[in-house]
Amino acid sequence: MAFVQPNLWVLSGGGIQVRYSSATNHFHYHDAFRNENFTGAAIRSVAVPDLGTLVSVTIFLTIDSGSSTFTVLLPTTNLDSAAAHPSAPVATDGITTAHHFAIPLSLLHGQVEFYTVTPLTGTAFKV
Repeated sequence: MAFVQPNLWVLSGGGIQVRYSSATNHFHYHDAFRNENFTGAAIRSVAVPDLGTLVSVTIFLTIDSGSSTFTVLLPTTNLDSAAAHPSAPVATDGITTAHHFAIPLSLLHGQVEFYTVTPLTGTAFKV
């Protein structure tokens, strides 16, 4: 059996919905507070050995108090290339990171990044 890799991920959990297309470089993020679309350089993707691919977007940004990012972990997923519409169920995690910032910088003593992990499930597709 020959495999292909997905290029569309549709995931949800914990009030978060994510749709990421690596083919069109488009990331849609939706939660109780925001409904955002990201394209191009606003999407950061990095392959991490032993973990999969991390795809991140900045979902909240202020000039003086910090930002929040959302990162989804995309596991390596093999799809049947012979299928008419290759797909497979996926269970993974999304990480919302609060990045604290302060002026003056002397107020940034200690931990400055705080994480909330959200289990996500959905489907990986090859379109």
